[in-house]
This record gives sequence, structure tokens and C-alpha cells, in this order.
Amino acid sequence: MNYPLFDLTGKNAIVTGGGGALGGAMAEGLAEAGARVAITSLTLEESNAIVDRIVEKGGQASGYALDIYSAESLEVCKDAILSDFGTIDILLNAVGGNMKSATTSPDQSFFDIPEDAISKVMDLNLARGVIIPTQLFAKAMLDNKDGGSIINITSMNAVRPLTRIPGYSAAKAALHNFTQWLAVHMAQEYDPKFRVNSIAPGFFLTAQNRFLLTDEATGEPTERGKRIIDHTPMDRYGEAEDLKGVTIWLASDASRFVTGTMIPVDGGFSAYSGV
Repeated sequence: MNYPLFDLTGKNAIVTGGGGALGGAMAEGLAEAGARVAITSLTLEESNAIVDRIVEKGGQASGYALDIYSAESLEVCKDAILSDFGTIDILLNAVGGNMKSATTSPDQSFFDIPEDAISKVMDLNLARGVIIPTQLFAKAMLDNKDGGSIINITSMNAVRPLTRIPGYSAAKAALHNFTQWLAVHMAQEYDPKFRVNSIAPGFFLTAQNRFLLTDEATGEPTERGKRIIDHTPMDRYGEAEDLKGVTIWLASDASRFVTGTMIPVDGGFSAYSGV
């Protein structure tokens, strides 16, 4: 590394949900900065696809299957990672996403959204997706002499709700609050060197939101997609690689006095009033 503050050599990181587009890019970024990365996804095939990309570039990574809805899977995964890595310095919680069934549309009003759809989205983005894995993996970080860094993935709609996605917006708002709570708790109860922050992506075109932003039949932008680009000063959607830099910063000593924050990565969307 040309700038030691950003050097993650000798650090071990876990990226849950690392088989996804955004989680995979952030895992790559950590490896490019020198970290050894444990990548978890629902299937080993998904995890290993990212591992292969990292190893091809000279990085170090191992893949693991993890079903966040299974207590047994969580324990088995934790034990396997600790056996292979020994210690954990960085935990990046990248599990999350929305569901079409939890979204309002011309065919489904707010009053028709199924209860289980709302529950699943809330659970995926908060309890099962972040809080429970953090309880498990962060506990293994408590003996670290240099503390550790926990990074959650919130969203800009945590503080500025968007139309049509009530469950996802509510879950990300709760996750923002939990990130702040955990930052205080870890620093006061365990070690002031523990840091907890979140990254808040703006609009990134992914499998979870593609149905909202592009017409499934034609591939052209929907009216919602057009409005988003019109209100993004940088005039584009985010790309997964745009998350690498902020991930490295929050994981490294470059942000050693930063905790309890949410960092927007949105191309200026949240700064633009529309006039």
C-alpha cells in the first residue's frame, strides 16, 4: 500500500452476503487492501464465485455457505471461519434486499401487502440479516487488542423514505438506529477502539430493484427510473465498485476516530432539492 493508514494487511474480514453484487465488490475491495476475507452466501457456489475473482487478482479469500435463518448454519459457519482464520478484525454485514411482494404497485395497494412479505423484508434487513449475525461474529472479536470494525449496509431511504417500499424503508431506518446504538455499546461496554458504522448506498441497479427501475419487457427505464436519474447530479446509477473505497476507509485505521456514522454513497441524490 502506498498509504499505510488504508493498509489492511494482516487483518481478517468476514463479509456476510458476500456472494451478491454489492457485497462481492466490497469483499474484493477489502482483499485488494490486503485483508484476508471470509465470504459467506446462501450457497457455497455463490461464495466461491467471488473467492475466485479475488484469488485471480492475487488476494486471499475463502468461501462459506450460510443460511442466516438457521441457528445451526450460523454456528457451523462461525466455527469454520474461526478455525480457518483464527481471529476476526472486520465484520461487514451485507445481507439485505427488498421483495416485490412487499412493494406497492398499480396491482397492489399498501393495504394489500401480505403480512408475511413485510415480516420477511424487516427480518432480512434487520434481525436475521444483521443483528443475529453480529451477535455471533462480533462476540469472537471481543478479545482483539486493537478492537475491530463493524460495517452495516443501510440505505439513503433510512433517513429519506422512498415511495412504494414501506417495509424496506422501515427496516433500513431501524438498522441506522441500531448501528448508532451498537457503536456506543461496543465502545463503552467493551473497548473504545471498537467502531461501528454504516454505508448508505443510493440507487444501484441490482436484482432486487431492477423490476422497479427498468421495464421487464423492454429493458427501458421506468418512469421511476427516469426520475431517479433526473434527481442524481452525477447522472447515473451507482456501480458496485463505487463502494470499495468507503469500505476500505471504514475498515482501516484511516477512520479510527469514526463511529456511529452513516456514509452516503448516492451520487448527490440526497443533496439535490430538484431546483
